[in-house]
Amino acid sequence: MDFFLHSTSIVDNNCQIGKGTKIWHFSHILSDTIIGQNCSFGQNCVVGPKVKIGSGVKTQNNVSIYEGVQIEDDVFLGPSVVFTNVLNPRSFINRRNEFKTTLLKKGCSIGANATIVCGITIGNYALIGAGSVVTKSIPDFGLMAGVPARRIGWVSISGNKLFFDENGLAEDNFDRTRYQLNNDIVTLIE
Repeated sequence: MDFFLHSTSIVDNNCQIGKGTKIWHFSHILSDTIIGQNCSFGQNCVVGPKVKIGSGVKTQNNVSIYEGVQIEDDVFLGPSVVFTNVLNPRSFINRRNEFKTTLLKKGCSIGANATIVCGITIGNYALIGAGSVVTKSIPDFGLMAGVPARRIGWVSISGNKLFFDENGLAEDNFDRTRYQLNNDIVTLIE
């Protein structure tokens, strides 16, 4: 194995797990799941079945990533983040064929105890505050907080709040990346 699997954890059949990934205590990776390189899954995580996760994803303790969730590279999931995959669940109705797709795009971060309602997209490098309830898609670089979550600003690739001037330009002092705000859309200036 090119990855670390704690002795208390289980990986089901037909999973692909990338080199350098670490799966810690009491976690379960269900069948047909694909996990990229250099990921980390904290204690008591459940992933899958049929989930696809990119490389460099950090998942803290007590997170269940259900079928229908797709995660791109470099995503951060704080402790006890909650995902759903059906909009109107009933214990007495099988709705497996109604699972909604939820997409977490590259570099986004979701704070502890946030709830992500299925069928949405969280944009590149978006930042979701702890305890938020996300019910709608989030734009790239969006800074979200609250119940329900609403946009309270914009963040850089490094996760720092952006302050735009009268021309719609901002620069992150940490890494000197530059951004343009135009019609409520933030883009990275290359």
